[in-house]
Amino acid sequence: MTALAFGFLNGCGGEPGSDSASGDRPTGSAGTSGGNRGPRMPWVYSPLGLPPEPVPNPSTAGKTDLGRLLFHDPILSGDHATACVTCHSQYWGMGDGLAFGIGVGGTGPSGIGRRGPTTTRRNVPSLWNVAYRTALFWDGRVPSLERQVEVPLLDARELGADSDKVMRELAENATYRALFAAAFPESPLVSQENLARAIATFVRTIISNDAPYDRYARGDDKALSEPEIRGMFLFGELGCASCHAPPLFGADRYDTVRLQGEPAPPSSANGDDLGRFEITGDESDRFAFRVPQLRNLRETGPYFHDGRAPTMKEALGEMAAATSSRAVTEDELALMTEFVGKGLMDKAHVPERPLSVPSGLPVPADGFTIRR
Repeated sequence: MTALAFGFLNGCGGEPGSDSASGDRPTGSAGTSGGNRGPRMPWVYSPLGLPPEPVPNPSTAGKTDLGRLLFHDPILSGDHATACVTCHSQYWGMGDGLAFGIGVGGTGPSGIGRRGPTTTRRNVPSLWNVAYRTALFWDGRVPSLERQVEVPLLDARELGADSDKVMRELAENATYRALFAAAFPESPLVSQENLARAIATFVRTIISNDAPYDRYARGDDKALSEPEIRGMFLFGELGCASCHAPPLFGADRYDTVRLQGEPAPPSSANGDDLGRFEITGDESDRFAFRVPQLRNLRETGPYFHDGRAPTMKEALGEMAAATSSRAVTEDELALMTEFVGKGLMDKAHVPERPLSVPSGLPVPADGFTIRR
């Protein structure tokens, strides 16, 4: 799965759209907890809630359990060593910590120590909150998680699988046959369609919707620190929420990213990447990429479709410089980094990694990381 990382995009200098800001916008230290110094929020709060489910594929415990095992099982890959979790690891923010992912044929654990000949074209996305999306990948090429699952399965740079071979191996495994039958009693087949439905159901459990921001908005004055609250108001003041709209802090829209005065988007390791234009053929989509959601952003770097920003603060700084209607100071950038990096963090639903999988193959290992 390739696509999704980070960017405040062109057009973010205006007023927030969904969950729009209240008219009484604070100044100075207004908006901080304790006292009557201004409103507590720079916009009207609404909870994120649970993601929608497609009618043809309602969630069940059986599908989730099967999807979790398939997600971690290298039986889905051409080299029987790579799995979905290789590029979407719990230890790397449901991404992989690399500018570009390394799929089949790679060596070493997931993360920054991995090496290999097959690299993804774009930065690997985090899976946090993809369940809320109506289109997936950086260019929005597929409309559902069920459709998305099949893309990396067959991509030679990712899992590089032979579909017929994978289905045959799964069907020959007694444990998987029983799990498929339990998950899909109406059609108990080991099939690519049911495989995609099971993994999609599992991925819909990877959500972040109860961060300190949400608890503060519900009335817990201690949930956010003073710097985080100030950063939240700056986020609203600078118009960031017009693209990264609460409560998801994202949007199903596509925009170009460029610094002021630049005639074209910043250079990319993939200079031929035309973004959404490759899907639509519309000139307005040339170099446009999907606006990502910012919850749990701190652990999902490096950032942008080409992974060019190694840290969240650098990414925030680049986008503030590109989109803000005024200069943003280092102190203000630090405050917004506090809000996004801490106030929007919630890992309550990080998926559990199985110790073993039905194929008997080793579950891919993870490298070591230090969070700052």
